[in-house]
Amino acid sequence: MKINNLKKHIFRKFRSTQSTMMVSFSLLMVLAMLIFLFIALRHTREVAFENSVEATTAITKQVNDNIDSYIESMENIAAVVANGTELSMYLFNDEKSDVAETTNKNRIISQFNTIRDSRDDISNIAAVADNGKYLVNDGTDTLSDYVNIKNQRWYQTTLSSKSGQVVSSSHVQNVIPSSYKWVITLSKALINHQTAQREGVFFVDLNYESISDLCSRNRLGNKGYVFILDELGNVVYHPKMQLMYGGLKTENITGIMESDQPYLIDDSGEDSIIYTKSVSDKTGWSVVGATYASDLLKNDTQTQMIYFVAMFLLLAGVLLVSSFISKEITRPIRDLKDSMVLVEKGQFLEASVEVTANNELGSLTKSFNSMTQQIQNLMEENIHEQKEKRRSEMKALQAQINPHFLYNTLDSIIWMSEAGENEEVVLMTSALARLFRQAISNDKEEVPIREEIAYVKNYLTIQKMRYKDKMDFDMRIDPRIEGIPIIKFAIQPLVENSIYHGLKLKEEKGQLLITGGLEGENAYLEVSDNGVGMDTETLNHIFDEKKNDYKRGGVGVNNVQRRLQLYYGADYGIHYESKVGIGTKARITIPIERESL
Repeated sequence: MKINNLKKHIFRKFRSTQSTMMVSFSLLMVLAMLIFLFIALRHTREVAFENSVEATTAITKQVNDNIDSYIESMENIAAVVANGTELSMYLFNDEKSDVAETTNKNRIISQFNTIRDSRDDISNIAAVADNGKYLVNDGTDTLSDYVNIKNQRWYQTTLSSKSGQVVSSSHVQNVIPSSYKWVITLSKALINHQTAQREGVFFVDLNYESISDLCSRNRLGNKGYVFILDELGNVVYHPKMQLMYGGLKTENITGIMESDQPYLIDDSGEDSIIYTKSVSDKTGWSVVGATYASDLLKNDTQTQMIYFVAMFLLLAGVLLVSSFISKEITRPIRDLKDSMVLVEKGQFLEASVEVTANNELGSLTKSFNSMTQQIQNLMEENIHEQKEKRRSEMKALQAQINPHFLYNTLDSIIWMSEAGENEEVVLMTSALARLFRQAISNDKEEVPIREEIAYVKNYLTIQKMRYKDKMDFDMRIDPRIEGIPIIKFAIQPLVENSIYHGLKLKEEKGQLLITGGLEGENAYLEVSDNGVGMDTETLNHIFDEKKNDYKRGGVGVNNVQRRLQLYYGADYGIHYESKVGIGTKARITIPIERESL
């Protein structure tokens, strides 16, 4: 029930069937497009995410391979030097001569210099034995007196490791005075061939920038980056290492090290970070690619815009097509609507609609045409009946007024004749003759206002002679309305009511005024008197037929009102105003659109 009410409420908002159909088609299309858009965007986002993860994984794998190749080349250099007999003899052979020791030392320094000259990425190259002997760089550098190299973690790890070779995390190399650089130390245990024991370490300090260059060559979006963790989760390299050490930058290292998935999503920050990692079999390092979700979704946003533009273009096309289809479907309905407008105006002959279809609308059109034809026939019959009715009412009114007025007038003539007032008798008889000549000489329903005024003037002449001490009258008619037609016997009943129910009951002499003129698109005739007036009760029921007697409404008032409204419409007719002791006004309003007579 609620759903039906909702549907009625929605579809009542539209003023035409075409709008309803077009909006319905459009809504269905929009709904289908939104569903498709949701599925497409979701699928696109998933594909973009998977492609981005794959691309990031490939990049981290490539960085890992590059670092492994780089470390392997450094290991080869270290192996050549560390495994050479000159270095072992110089560090561990105490029985050789000074000349031989110097020769070995020079050869080793020459080898160190050659390596350093050929590689810009090597910061330091040195060999240190447990017995205290060492060589650093070109032989002129020394070890720091304040730092015991044997206590360095990377030194101890190298001697204790299974392979005897270690690549340290990034650190500040502080064992060589005046050289405090960020480096990554590749160290290899030195074996005393006399004892076959590890009794020293050969190490190469690789510039931090060399690892940085390998990592920074690969960009992960606008904000993404690559960093490296060792086996324990310590940061080997990070593009923002200073911020990391200062605690201003953090990474989800624990999650990265513990995760066994191909990627890890960290939502702890304002922008989600997607971590992918590649673990080196050689160094045990984890090369981690950090990609921001906003970068991944950048292309997704462009795709969304393309989808939305395409959707709006399709929607515009759907609106045009649905507008055309709905217009064609509803064309017969619009034709029926236009015909109904003509029917409302009474133009039944012009309201016929051409039948263009054999469907339900065609059947409805045929029924409508049949209905309008029947209504036209009924209207013509009704008009004929109304004309006959108006003629009958006019004759009935004339029959009602004439005997009553004739009786009173003849009675006055007899009274004046007995009184010897012969001139008055002649004048009254002449006025009575003219009055009845006008009444019976024209059988038309309408007469010009001038004839109706002449008729009333003769009537008032007789009444003034009868009530010479009771009334006087005046007539002020605008000449512009004299030719306007008005239904016959419209004014005289109002004048008669003013005399008999207004002025006659007044003790002193009364005044009757008849005026006429133009008011906008209408003409008016007003009969006013200064008689006794009417109370509100009488005024409210003046047109009631059951109360239409001499005491209430007078002769013919309701009859005239019905005829006026029947002839001119409900907006026209008689309007009364009255106050007890002041007088009464009766105004007739008629249209002036008819041709003058």
